[in-house]
Amino acid sequence: MSGTSMDGLDAALLELDGLPSDPEWSLLAFGSRPYTDVQRARIKEVVERGTSESICQLHAELGEWLADATLALLDGAGLAPSEVAVVGSHGHTIWHVPPERGRRGSTLQLGDPATIAERTGINVVADLRARDMAAGGQGAPLVPYPDRILFSLPDRRRALQNLGGIGNVTWLPPRGSEEDVLAFDTGPGNALLDLAAERATGGRLRFDVDGAFAARGRVDTLLLRRLLSDPFFLRKPPRSTGRERFGHALLDAVITERPQATEQHWADLLATLTAFTARSIGDAYRRWVIPKGVDEVVLTGGGAKNPELVRRIAEVLDPVPLALAESLGIHPDAREAVAFAVLAWAHLLGAPGNVPTVTGARGPRVLGSFTPGTPAAVSVRFSGG
Repeated sequence: MSGTSMDGLDAALLELDGLPSDPEWSLLAFGSRPYTDVQRARIKEVVERGTSESICQLHAELGEWLADATLALLDGAGLAPSEVAVVGSHGHTIWHVPPERGRRGSTLQLGDPATIAERTGINVVADLRARDMAAGGQGAPLVPYPDRILFSLPDRRRALQNLGGIGNVTWLPPRGSEEDVLAFDTGPGNALLDLAAERATGGRLRFDVDGAFAARGRVDTLLLRRLLSDPFFLRKPPRSTGRERFGHALLDAVITERPQATEQHWADLLATLTAFTARSIGDAYRRWVIPKGVDEVVLTGGGAKNPELVRRIAEVLDPVPLALAESLGIHPDAREAVAFAVLAWAHLLGAPGNVPTVTGARGPRVLGSFTPGTPAAVSVRFSGG
């Protein structure tokens, strides 16, 4: 998994057995590999102003990086590639266009699956969003199916709030309930905060460490009100978004209108953007999540490590209690990598991985495209029924 924060690659090693609706599972290993300055600059360049040539080159390069991360994880876990049934690779989203009335959506994730299969010898399932979009869906979020089978509880209604580059929520009914899962993108997560911190420090920092900038700043209520007036926030689920809407272009527009000349000006901007993320989450919950009943909200992703962001989210969601990802029984950064491993496993079993009520697709679909590894690895796909 390479997320919209562009901070690095997350890799999770899962053992799964049983039915797609109720598996036995365990997380055997997890690792994060930060991008080098050169790698991160390459991705950022392609996202912001990519050419056909640079997109083509990065697709191959990301395949190499993903393969390296896979092999490093297996080496650390003491497993050979031949012991692994499949790699589920999300790759890195370069662009995501949600469907509009009269126009289907489109999405592009880079990270060549043939390269991963060639370097590791393991079967690969990739391009996991495309089938849902071809069926009229948003292609996102795709974590609700894994979330429900892994993290629902028998006696609680739980909301999992991811704070990656973009924020998204999965509301889970009690395990065994006939209620539908609710999930959608809430709006900005860390993307604007990271970009502003990088601008404020001339590239010295890649994110607002411990929310220190934001904690020193004052919220610009006029700017906050204008940011929250984006029509995206009035859309009912299903809905999805990305850095195309809440990324560098938006930050450039804000800075052009309000030049930041001093450290305090930057702190005020970070405070405002932090409040923007928190308020967008709070508003979404009041409209669509809290009416369904919520016993706890579990914060996951990089933003859960930002005390100022967590404090503001706690304020807007009060009195709903917050919990951190450790309460899920996995490494706090592993949730999305785990989810895409589960989706690859579902693909091998021929089980649909999307939730049509979440994405808006015309129906359940088996997600992803299969790329075989070595001939020995291919046989794993069909073993065990």
